[in-house]
Amino acid sequence: MATPIQVTFDAADPERLAVFWASALGYQEQPPPEGYESWEQWAAEHGIPESEWDTSRAIVDPDGKGPRIYFQKVPEPKTAKNRVHLDVDVGRRGTPLSERRSRVHAEADRLTAEGATRVRVYEDELGQFWIVMNDPEGNEFCLQ
Repeated sequence: MATPIQVTFDAADPERLAVFWASALGYQEQPPPEGYESWEQWAAEHGIPESEWDTSRAIVDPDGKGPRIYFQKVPEPKTAKNRVHLDVDVGRRGTPLSERRSRVHAEADRLTAEGATRVRVYEDELGQFWIVMNDPEGNEFCLQ
């Protein structure tokens, strides 16, 4: 049996990154625990000061298949290239190259409108195609 994982992002603005990545991956904000209308209600009832309510966010796969993704507020800015990154498979492996290329460019356009930045486009003689992107806080990811 596989061990479940969570992917964690350090962030200046956890809410902004959670909204961006939920859109990029088709995820949703993690619902509050049963019996609570909101995370704010849960935090208040657990004695968490209101000044700390913006220190984290989590998103989940609505189908329950993908890992939970957690965004935690940190004081320092991102300063170097990620050693690990996400590959977002919007082109769907096995799809003809022209269709994959079209899907990837369309998603890059959509995510750019939501705050991402295109870094570079790659294509090789083996039919591999992807675009390296940065999320709104500069974290690298690939659309393939």
